[in-house]
Amino acid sequence: MALLALTLPVAAAAARGPADLPPYGQAYQPQGTDERGLWMLADEDERELRDSKFLIDDPALQAYVAGVLCRAVGQDRCRGVRIYLVRVASFNANMAPNGTMQVWSGLLLRVRSEAELAAVLGHEFAHFELRHSLSGFRRQRSATDIAAWAAFLGQYGATVQQAAVGSFFQFNRDQEKQADLLSLKYAIQSPYSAQAAAHVWQRLMDEADATALGRKQRSQRYDRVAFFSTHPTNLDRATYLAALSADVAAKPEGAESYSAALAKWLPDFLSDQMKLNDFGGTEYLLSSLAGEHWTAPLLFARAELYRQRGNPRDLAAAADFYRSALAADPGLAEGWRGLGLCLMRNRQRTEGADALKNYIRLRPQAADIPMLQTMTGE
Repeated sequence: MALLALTLPVAAAAARGPADLPPYGQAYQPQGTDERGLWMLADEDERELRDSKFLIDDPALQAYVAGVLCRAVGQDRCRGVRIYLVRVASFNANMAPNGTMQVWSGLLLRVRSEAELAAVLGHEFAHFELRHSLSGFRRQRSATDIAAWAAFLGQYGATVQQAAVGSFFQFNRDQEKQADLLSLKYAIQSPYSAQAAAHVWQRLMDEADATALGRKQRSQRYDRVAFFSTHPTNLDRATYLAALSADVAAKPEGAESYSAALAKWLPDFLSDQMKLNDFGGTEYLLSSLAGEHWTAPLLFARAELYRQRGNPRDLAAAADFYRSALAADPGLAEGWRGLGLCLMRNRQRTEGADALKNYIRLRPQAADIPMLQTMTGE
């Protein structure tokens, strides 16, 4: 019933124009023992996060992401949010009950526009506004208590325990849908496209398929929810978000401004992605990022991906990708290094040595220069 109650107003709003958001109470303070305890935990986590070596220290990028959030949910709502950009290659964002929001670099790499980033951040803010952390905290404690009592019920204990824990995760799935639908309300009243959220989940499904194919595994079944799954299936999510936003007037995506804001960090985020040992998913991600325009950083990343896998045909393909990257940017020192190593490994020593010498010329203080000079005979 809770999902239906949210779905119908959103669908009606999509048909008539801007959605009416629920009233927002500013400067909320925790009430009761449970909330105060949860906030204390969140405050302690934030203190540790603030000093984490994984934080991205870039005030300009942080201000940009904060601006996207504020345009997505409104200035009054976002005022008390503290955003931390974290360099972790997985797709994730989350928000604690004390107003701390984490945005991971893997998410920044995968979304294509301000509208898509706004959709994901709006979803996390919806959890915060609906106070789902507190509900989940209470539910988890209740489920744990039930499971403890179930241990005394002999052969029926495991069944009762599984039902208790399963009910907790099912509750979370309902919360995820509620957050999806409230975030769609944000999108309808924001300057961003309401269709963006469905695009994100569709691409995540495609990337997961590519990962499975690269690892010679079966594709995931997106139409089924595992017992312990905390989220709706990606197919379910993409379907209902696309349906609810289909009749909403088209609005800007902000793709060019997003690309410009991320440009400084793109090579680093791509480098982190390479370390995940996910050839199929990374190849899909690079192709998706490039579209019909392969830039030097994307070509370099693709070359690195193939060189690291290291099959003879991969090395030949990698050399071509390096050459294309260097044609676009002859000053790309790492491209000369990769090309040289690739050619050396393929026994093309003369051309490989020439490429490595270009790298040495461009990066004379690099730590690996002595090793490379040995390879070139200098």
